[in-house]
Amino acid sequence: MKKILRIVLVFVILISVASLALVVTGHQYLFKAVYTTYLMGETGPHINDWKRFDTRTIEAREPQEWKVSEHLNETSLSDKLRSTLEETESVAFLVVKNDAIVFEEYWDGYSAESHTNSFSMAKSITTLLAQVAIQDGYINSWDDDVIKYIPELKGEFAGELRLSHLSTMTAGLEWDEDYKNPFTITAKVNYGKDAEKTILEEVSVKYTPGEEYKYVGGAVELLAMVITRATKRTLSEYAQETLWAHMGAEHDAYWSLDHEDGMELAYCCFNSNARDFARFGKLMINKGNWEGNQLIDSSFIDLATSPGLVPYYGYAMWLYDENGIQANYFRGIGGQYVITIPEKDIVICRLGHKRLPVENKMPGEVPILIEEVVKSFGN
Repeated sequence: MKKILRIVLVFVILISVASLALVVTGHQYLFKAVYTTYLMGETGPHINDWKRFDTRTIEAREPQEWKVSEHLNETSLSDKLRSTLEETESVAFLVVKNDAIVFEEYWDGYSAESHTNSFSMAKSITTLLAQVAIQDGYINSWDDDVIKYIPELKGEFAGELRLSHLSTMTAGLEWDEDYKNPFTITAKVNYGKDAEKTILEEVSVKYTPGEEYKYVGGAVELLAMVITRATKRTLSEYAQETLWAHMGAEHDAYWSLDHEDGMELAYCCFNSNARDFARFGKLMINKGNWEGNQLIDSSFIDLATSPGLVPYYGYAMWLYDENGIQANYFRGIGGQYVITIPEKDIVICRLGHKRLPVENKMPGEVPILIEEVVKSFGN
């Protein structure tokens, strides 16, 4: 018994020392990282971690039911597509053709009402909100200087940073986009208690904006700061007023925050379900128009889905152009997708736990999702 007590005492001392060290070195955010991952049986961010973050609600005020095809699920998924969905541990798969749901399936206890994390699909949503703020007159244009809204911004080239650079991932930020290292700025912002303060204190515009594509979450968090400062609303409030209510969402969405009543984690963590996520695809495929209401200027949809410095990325939109098929898509790190195939009037929403390895800047399942759906539903 004494030996067991000694072991327990040593363990407690070690934990106490380690905890003190984290606090002293400014890494106390790792407590939250452990709480939201390992204590939930996960090794990193996962689709249900929003339940352990503070969130802000985006209310569904004017729900509109999706049209459902009378031929729902009559067309079977190809063996290749189904095996890919199962291999990547999908929880939801939805296909909309000509504005009606033609295929819908859920796995692992999930349903049409289940909320999961969008991860980086939120970057696309935040970019749409920035465009709305331009249309509403809160922001002049995508050519506005960021320091006009965030004068505290640091770095040799801070004065050259424009809003367009933030959305196109050409911001020139000093930022380590490492999702595995718990000591990077990415982890500190994601699990810390003050995303805005952390970014303004530790991130600078180190390189000339507009010259190099570099995908970093901090760029979109800066864009969100511009939106909130310009509109004097939280990102969630603005999303509710300008998009969510008008898009007929059937369920409330939840945006994860850095702390209670704090700042939205705009580069990730917009939490909703497959049917409501798919509404963004309908908005994109109709050039920003929702049932006769022009929510997003059609010229911006064209701009956002055109290549920038690289052929596979526009304004927070991933681009696909292979085998005679053109598509654009929102994309999350766990294989979260809202894919729009305009020529075929098809929207795909896939949600799940993981994705295949990335090759040529594209996860391996993307061409399978697009091409197999076009084969089955493209006529």
